[in-house]
Amino acid sequence: MTKNRESFLKKLVWEYDYNCPGCEIDHLKDSNPGIPFKLLFYVWIVVLCAALPISSLFPFLYFMIRDFNIAKREEDIGFYAGYVGSSFMFGRALTSVIWGMIADRYGRKPVIMSGLIALIIFNTLFGLSTNFWMALSTRFLLGSLCGILGPMRAYASEVCRKEYQALGMSIISTAWGIGLVVGPALGGFLAQPAEKFPHIFSKESLFGRFPYFLPCLLISIFALGVSVLCYWLPTWICLNHACHYEWIEGVDDTNSLSQSLFISIFEETLHMHKEKKEQDDLWEVTVHGTDVKEKLKKNEEKGPTQQQSLLKNWPLMSSIIVYCVFQLHDMAYSEIFSLWAISPKEYGGLGYSTADVGEVLAMSGLGLLLFQLFLYPPMERVLGPVMVSRIGAVLSIPLLSSYPLIAMLSGVGLTLLVNCASLFKNVLCVSITTGLFLLQNRAVTQQQRGAANGISMSAMSFFKAVGPAGGGSLFSWALKRQNDSFLPG
Repeated sequence: MTKNRESFLKKLVWEYDYNCPGCEIDHLKDSNPGIPFKLLFYVWIVVLCAALPISSLFPFLYFMIRDFNIAKREEDIGFYAGYVGSSFMFGRALTSVIWGMIADRYGRKPVIMSGLIALIIFNTLFGLSTNFWMALSTRFLLGSLCGILGPMRAYASEVCRKEYQALGMSIISTAWGIGLVVGPALGGFLAQPAEKFPHIFSKESLFGRFPYFLPCLLISIFALGVSVLCYWLPTWICLNHACHYEWIEGVDDTNSLSQSLFISIFEETLHMHKEKKEQDDLWEVTVHGTDVKEKLKKNEEKGPTQQQSLLKNWPLMSSIIVYCVFQLHDMAYSEIFSLWAISPKEYGGLGYSTADVGEVLAMSGLGLLLFQLFLYPPMERVLGPVMVSRIGAVLSIPLLSSYPLIAMLSGVGLTLLVNCASLFKNVLCVSITTGLFLLQNRAVTQQQRGAANGISMSAMSFFKAVGPAGGGSLFSWALKRQNDSFLPG
């Protein structure tokens, strides 16, 4: 079947319109069968930039809430920290579908650029927060206006040939995972610089008066550089011109296999081009068989119905549901791990400083990068995305159950086990996420990917909004029950 398809492709002529960005990228994929390193670099750096501010606040959030003097008791700090952590995801949940629809309509690039600008503004303002409500509102606006991840997931699957889509999704998961560990590492190392580096930053300086501004500022500067770089980002949407298929003379157009292959190829490479008003058709196909024409007409008629049936697409919705559950778990873990590591030993924590937490997360990020680039793609080819996700889910259970036992250790043994457990946990989480990304993008057509990823991002963001709030509240509740006979903290 594959050989027939390849030989059949050679008998079709696709007339590329180089004023059409979609045609340009299709031509690039056809003329370059290798890995699109340049485009994947754009994907990697944009996703990394979007991921850095999401969890960069967790190592210092405990101290930020304490400095706001809103918590009456130390045990209540986790409660307020959970709401600040959740506000970003709650904002993103409200707008992700809208950003996905805009990306489908106007292209991925405008959404990416506007998201980067919002990131620069509101992440900087968060670092300058002087009270709880300012911190809460700036994080909410950052989540609402930074709709980058959904369009980038669609973009990565579109610029790669099918055999490299697993690598494209792995690049996104790698950048996302690294951002979620490097961001907290920056927050841990650079927060409160006047206390850690008094010979460089005085307490009367800007960074002394705003002790959590430095990590936010550096992330915003990085985002500014990425936004300049994205000026050259190739876009992906067809707006003006129609593309044209030509059926080569001598091809047996009565052959049912040829017709079915033609329809399949047409569906996979379809560009939704807008025509001038005086033209009647969205596309033109020149063939010598009426059966093919009728089938194409039916495909055209059922196009709008497909756009309305995303919620009835069970492969898509089932992968989104599983994805949401695991993202809830991962976000709660990210919140609780930092609070647990910073908490005093008498409360069952590790007694770490923000710099210690940053060091653990930095080591996790390095190991995660190596795993995703060199080990995940061959594992996915051998086992498939579903099996990799299942294995990751099963192994997460005993790993997380071991954390209370790790807290009983001290010295080198504690440092070694905490670093290994954190690395292993992040590897499992990103492996699950990458597999589910692949399943979601393969479940829909190109024209639906922006909206499908928007639905996925909205649903996931609602779950992630629950994660920090629920995790922070649960952690505060546990600290108050250290000596209870039933479910002691």
